[in-house]
Amino acid sequence: MSLLRRLLSTAAAAAHGPLPIRVALTDSAGRGVFATRPIAAGEVLHSAQPLVSHPSRSLLHEVCYSCLRRKPGKGGHSSGGCYFCSDACRQHAKGFHGIEKNLDWSLLDDHCSLRGLKYPYMVKRLACMVISGAVGADCLDILQPARLHQGMISEMEEEFELLDSTFRKAGFQEELAAFFTKQWYINVLARIRVNAFRIELVASSYEDLLSSAIASVACDASVGNAVYMLPSFYNHDCDAKLKTLRDIDEGEELRICYIDASMDVNARQKILAEGFGFECRCLRCLSGD
Repeated sequence: MSLLRRLLSTAAAAAHGPLPIRVALTDSAGRGVFATRPIAAGEVLHSAQPLVSHPSRSLLHEVCYSCLRRKPGKGGHSSGGCYFCSDACRQHAKGFHGIEKNLDWSLLDDHCSLRGLKYPYMVKRLACMVISGAVGADCLDILQPARLHQGMISEMEEEFELLDSTFRKAGFQEELAAFFTKQWYINVLARIRVNAFRIELVASSYEDLLSSAIASVACDASVGNAVYMLPSFYNHDCDAKLKTLRDIDEGEELRICYIDASMDVNARQKILAEGFGFECRCLRCLSGD
């Protein structure tokens, strides 16, 4: 069974029935998600667990280190200074967290803080997951990578050297030899750049609003970032959200919006071209809206 079929089968089992979607090739945007039957407005399509995630540094101790759920006023489970919302999340993170907490990440922290980077932390976590045996080194290979220019590649190479040095100083040479190369790092980061979702939680109190405001000032307005396998196959549209706001016809492609859709057409086109490597030709952009 192919990976895509396994993904759909797993999601269908979690939904206790067949999913109303399929993954297939589009005419011009690679793989996409299509409706297999009419879908009513408001219908839940499927749920998904993140393959890899990481909290925003400014909220590192305010959300679950595993699932990114917000920390309540009191309580919860912690390990090594990190917060876990449940025993299940603490157990899920046991492998990679056991490796992460014993390494000195100060050089990577300084580098990412100086340059405002967030995705290297996700590659760091994925590498720890591979070392712990939780996932395979090729688990993201099926996803579409971002288009990289030389400047981005040079920066990635510098980040790789920082991570490689940190792992080797901790004595992981043998584990790294099986997968951790400069090319692996670049390939993984290229896929995370275009497929990671910003995770934002609705504020439920004044304290939550204040935390969100502080995070925004720190240029880190989300609680974290996560890569979900099946949702990564949804293509972009400047007028779409991951919720069926209207009835969907059988065979219609389902899309989501990768960016802030309130921006004007020129700003959207610039960000999508530079950040994701494509020209958006949705109906909204074609109309100049």
